[in-house]
Amino acid sequence: MAVPKKKVSKSRRNMRRSHHGLPTMAHIECKNCGELKRPHMICSHCGYYREDMPVLADASAEK
Repeated sequence: MAVPKKKVSKSRRNMRRSHHGLPTMAHIECKNCGELKRPHMICSHCGYYREDMPVLADASAEK
C-alpha cells in the first residue's frame, strides 16, 4: 500500500490547488442606466441590451 514518506507542507498543498479558485466574473456598466451587468446580456435593471436595441426585460422572460 502506498503511503507518503513525508508530510506535504501547507505551501506545497496550496500551490497544487492554486488553480481551483473561482474565476472573477466579468461585469460592465450598462450604458443606459449605469448598473453593472454581464457582457452580452440584457440589463436586469432597465431591460436594455444596447443603446440601439431596446429590449423589454418582461418580454424576454415570456419567450
